[in-house]
Amino acid sequence: MTAPTTSSEQDLRYPIGKADMKTPLAGGERAQRIDSIAALPAQLRKAVHGLTDAQLDTPYRPGGWTVRQLTHHVADSHMNAFVRFRLGFTEDNPTIKPYDEKAWSELPDMRLPVEVSLQLLDSLHERMAQMLRSVPATSFQRTIHHPENGPMTLDAMVSLYAWHGQHHTAHVTALRQRQGWS
Repeated sequence: MTAPTTSSEQDLRYPIGKADMKTPLAGGERAQRIDSIAALPAQLRKAVHGLTDAQLDTPYRPGGWTVRQLTHHVADSHMNAFVRFRLGFTEDNPTIKPYDEKAWSELPDMRLPVEVSLQLLDSLHERMAQMLRSVPATSFQRTIHHPENGPMTLDAMVSLYAWHGQHHTAHVTALRQRQGWS
């Protein structure tokens, strides 16, 4: 049996709160969330800038991923998001493939410098933001089917991935603040 999560542990896990995936989004809300997706690579790069290897290998919370793993995880997750959006825009309610985030975070490439994933995010988010800004607004009501979570509109996906980038960036910035890392 798992011990209950304390409120301070909860804050460390969700420094900006849990995702709000309300749907449908008004045009302005969607545009703001797409702007957030577009801004993520620069924000994450700023959050990890200047950290030493020892700092990058520090977990952002007890029992959590290291900053290095977290940075690579964002790239892994957002690569999956890019494919999921493309499937959703081009197929009728496609079933997407979930993946084992924990197992991915333990693969040997997680030891690479974070710059590898930051460069990937730069290009990936440029394409993703362009795609999201270019499709008709009606396309965001299309759905994908997640085998574990059920159907999701593409509006909900926009909200999820805008939140996801901010969520993990906040893990890094909060750790820096707690540790006094300038």
